[in-house]
Amino acid sequence: MAIDVGGTKIAAALVRRDGTLLTKEQVPTPRTDDGEEIFQALAAAVTAVRPEGDIVGVGLGCAGPVDLRAGRVKPVNIHGWRDYPLRDRVAELVPSVPVWLLGDGLAIALGEHRFGAARGTQSSLSMVVSTGVGGGLVLDGQPYAGPTGNAGHIGHIVVQAGGDPCPCGSHGCLETIASGTNIARWALARGWQPSSDATARGVFADAANGDAVARSSIDRAADALGAAIVSASAMVDLDRVVIGGGVAQAGEPFFQAVREGVRSYAGMAFTQRIEIVPAELGTTAGLVGAAALAFDRA
Repeated sequence: MAIDVGGTKIAAALVRRDGTLLTKEQVPTPRTDDGEEIFQALAAAVTAVRPEGDIVGVGLGCAGPVDLRAGRVKPVNIHGWRDYPLRDRVAELVPSVPVWLLGDGLAIALGEHRFGAARGTQSSLSMVVSTGVGGGLVLDGQPYAGPTGNAGHIGHIVVQAGGDPCPCGSHGCLETIASGTNIARWALARGWQPSSDATARGVFADAANGDAVARSSIDRAADALGAAIVSASAMVDLDRVVIGGGVAQAGEPFFQAVREGVRSYAGMAFTQRIEIVPAELGTTAGLVGAAALAFDRA
C-alpha cells in the first residue's frame, strides 16, 4: 500500500512491484487546524483501498519537514500537524504491517527514477513546481533522504539574499520566486492585467500573447530555477533534473526558459551537462515511489 499526503490532497493506493496501480482513492486534505480531522480523511482513503488479503508493507510519503527517526511530521502546508506522530497513527490502521515514512519529494524522485523520466540515470533531482516548490534526490541509484529525511528540499535553497520572507521562516528561497503562486503574485504587483485568470496559467498565456510583465515574471522564475538547479548539481553532480507540477504544464516554453537559466549559471563542464526534462508520472509519482521504497525495505 502507498499513501501520499500533500497540502491539497491525500491519496492511497495498492501498487504492484512493477509500479502498476491496482486501486486508488483520493480525498481533499481538510483545511483545518484540527489534526485528528486530517488524519480521519487519510484513514478514509486507506479504508477504501485496504485489501482482504495481506500487503507487504506501507510506503507513506508526506509533505515535509519530516522526522524519520521519530516518525513525525510538521508539514509547512498542513497546519493541523505539528510534530504529528503520523507513522504510528498509520500503523494503527494496518496492524502487524510495517510502515515506512519518507518525504513526498523523495517519493516522487524514487517514482520517476524507477518508472518515469529519470530511468537510466545514476543521480537525479525530481522537482514539483506548483503552489510550492518541492524536490527529492536519487544519488548513485539510491534514494537519498539524509539524516532526518529532508534532503532535496530545493524549494528552500536561498537564491536571493535578503529576498521575500518564506513560509519556512527564511528569506529569498526559490519557492518565493518560482512557485506558481509567486509567479502570479509578482506579475500582479507590477501591473499585470490578466486576460483570463490571475494564476500562473494566466501568466503563461498572456506571456505567449506578448505581455511584457508576464514574460518578465516567467523569466525571473526560470532564472531562479536555473540558479538553484546548478547549485544543487555543484553539490551532488546530477545527471538529470525532472520537473513536474502545475507550472510545468506550461510545456516547452517553460522548459526552454529553465534550460536558458541553467546555461547562464553553469560555468563548469559537469554542471553544463545536466538534462532538464518533464516528469512522466504526474500525480501517481509519489504513490509508486512510496510503494517502491516499501518493496525495497520489505
